[in-house]
Amino acid sequence: MIKKTLLFITSILLFLSCAKKNQEEQAKIDDEIISTYLSKNNITAIKSESGLYYSFDEEGDQKRKPTSNSQVKVAYKGYLSNNEVFDESNSDGIVFGLNQVIEGWTEGITYFGEGGSGKLFIPSSLGYGNKATGSIPANSVLIFEIHLIEVY
Repeated sequence: MIKKTLLFITSILLFLSCAKKNQEEQAKIDDEIISTYLSKNNITAIKSESGLYYSFDEEGDQKRKPTSNSQVKVAYKGYLSNNEVFDESNSDGIVFGLNQVIEGWTEGITYFGEGGSGKLFIPSSLGYGNKATGSIPANSVLIFEIHLIEVY
């Protein structure tokens, strides 16, 4: 019984170790994809501690910035690093809670003030991770053009 328990624990630890290594490798791949995209498109972006990159066209009203729990209205266009569009709102935007979306949006939208616009470059770990979603392949870097229309 003890041998089986030890074997089970060892298997779990090995699995967790491999999973962490895979996440670290994917983070490096994502960072390279984003860095290459920025370079090819002459975009200057800021990298956050989480690995998210963002750039401003307009910072917006810095006195009206959302928090991670805010309701916001955002017009957006989402595409992959090959510029294939996978989602887009109309110019009127959509309303949602920042606590109801992918982590990259929850973090990234908070850098903008009301009326602000720019781009988010989201590593897969802050998007859909290693799961394919609709037309978005697993481990995809996501790029969003956003316009933060209103903070509620």
